[in-house]
Amino acid sequence: MFSWLGKQGGGRERSGGGSDVVQTVTGGLRELYLRKLLPLEEHYRFHDFHSPALEEADFENKPMVLLVGQYSTGKTTFIRYLLEQDFPGMRIGPEPTTDSFIAVMYGDSEGSVPGNALVVDPKKPFRKLSRFGNAFLNRFMCSQLPNQVLKSISIIDSPGILSGEKQRISRGYDFCQVLQWFAERVDRIILLFDAHKLDISDEFSEAIKSFRGQDDKIRVVLNKADQVDTQQLMRVYGALMWSLGKVINTPEVLRVYIGSFWAHPLQNTENRRLFEAEAQDLFKDIQSLPQKAAVRKLNDLIKRARLAKVHAYIISYLKKEMPSVFGKENKKKELISRLPEIYTQLQREYHISAGDFPEVQKMQELLETCDFTKFHSLKPKLIEAVDNMLANKIASLMSLIRQEESNMPTQMVHGGAFDGTMAGPFGHGYGEGAKEGADEEEWVVAKDKPAYDEIFYTLSPINGKISGISAKKEMVTSKLPNSVLGKIWKLADCDGDGMLDDEEFALAKHLIKIKLDGYELPGTLPPHLVPPSHRKPLQTAE
Repeated sequence: MFSWLGKQGGGRERSGGGSDVVQTVTGGLRELYLRKLLPLEEHYRFHDFHSPALEEADFENKPMVLLVGQYSTGKTTFIRYLLEQDFPGMRIGPEPTTDSFIAVMYGDSEGSVPGNALVVDPKKPFRKLSRFGNAFLNRFMCSQLPNQVLKSISIIDSPGILSGEKQRISRGYDFCQVLQWFAERVDRIILLFDAHKLDISDEFSEAIKSFRGQDDKIRVVLNKADQVDTQQLMRVYGALMWSLGKVINTPEVLRVYIGSFWAHPLQNTENRRLFEAEAQDLFKDIQSLPQKAAVRKLNDLIKRARLAKVHAYIISYLKKEMPSVFGKENKKKELISRLPEIYTQLQREYHISAGDFPEVQKMQELLETCDFTKFHSLKPKLIEAVDNMLANKIASLMSLIRQEESNMPTQMVHGGAFDGTMAGPFGHGYGEGAKEGADEEEWVVAKDKPAYDEIFYTLSPINGKISGISAKKEMVTSKLPNSVLGKIWKLADCDGDGMLDDEEFALAKHLIKIKLDGYELPGTLPPHLVPPSHRKPLQTAE
């Protein structure tokens, strides 16, 4: 684990001859939160407006991945695909099957824990979900099983989203509020779409909007893409990006992973290479979560601190504007209606970015039920404590995280589908591009060498070699940039004499073909690509 040096009362450990206290990064973050940020949140009732107070489990929990999508887009199947194992509570079908939030987590034995029992477990980061009531808790459970993947991450499966107003009303709890609660605490949000169902229903649109401020966590998966051909896939991808652009209000284009994420044969194999490359990219993204967990928690704490500061300025301004005796109710209504103007005034006065302010309409609704006279005036010391945390404590902790990361072995997710993509003949890119022929005895270029030899002898070789000028005339016909051709020349000129013999020329043509086929060139020439006449003979022991 990372270590953080600091002072803390109780539970001291001495290392060497010093008296510094060695803590984990999560312990350091928790200490900063309790001492610096929590007093500000409590003083200005931050938890009533935005997010419940953080607990120890919020800092200690493993990285979490939240899956969200309309029904039958393959959310539960996606989890089954990653784990390569069924889990308690799993139901898969074309109809809406998953009607609950299911937290899939590691456990020594297989079993499930119902929601009401789950929210009283101090070791799980779900205690604050109790505020959503029994209607939600009866639709929430934890599925535990001994799976290698779950030793590194936890996965949250959500109910399939339907279209229509009835679905939203009949839940009995605020679905979008629950999603927002999870979004603030997870490390990755994956939106799943079916290649045949790209429409974004009203509830799905509201669900995506509830992820406001968490855009850096969102990834999109276009699932079941093997059920359409290449031309249809291009149209589907364009339609998906258009639909997302109407809902997600950011100038950046979201990363979309295209594939078929289940362990069944592809129905259409013409895009197999694309699907494999996309799956590999998605796996790398998920596998990196444990390594980035400390930075993510640090980032979320910074976002929370900025929002808490803005909230304190809003609440203290409303308190200051309230009359001491008469006309309190009318003044309250006036202030609520003027909230957009108040935001603008506070932006100018305290030099705050507009993006740091909470949504106006939501804030107005919450303020309707509040007694403004019970709000507190601005306490500069509480603000200064948070500013000090952001300017000094967080910065030093961040540099220490980076230092510790460089000294630690890389933390990766292992097991399940992740192991099937790492090594062996079915690993991504095995036997392709520059890796082709790596496990063959014959030189891989030999099969095309007769054709390359015909070209070689038209270039008028002298003493069995062609000059760089002659080679250039042929190589530029590939239309590859000079920077790429220069690299190919260096790789192919094995003896470094500035000329190419027939084998070196054949190698150059082979490398050009690799690049034109869309593969990357190797940094150094792999042993299996070295021409036979340029290979060093094996030294035998005498």
